[in-house]
Amino acid sequence: MSATQEERAAAIPAENYRDAPPVGEEIHIPGPTLIPLVMAVGITLAVVGTTINWLFTIVGVIIFIVTLVRWVRDTRRDISALPDEHH
Repeated sequence: MSATQEERAAAIPAENYRDAPPVGEEIHIPGPTLIPLVMAVGITLAVVGTTINWLFTIVGVIIFIVTLVRWVRDTRRDISALPDEHH
């Protein structure tokens, strides 16, 4: 940081900074999943199906809805597993 940036940072009151997490606290990162990829395939099938065949559209929409429901359910489960201070 340059001297000017350091002076600006020192001029900002400490209460304007967000509280940093305690040292050693784990950061929650969701696990790897193929759900977004499968959802993209469902959307692609639905869009391509509008010009090729309605069967593709129906299959694509079904894939999209199933993956959307599963993704929302998994996210809710992950959020509910977090400690209370993170809610």
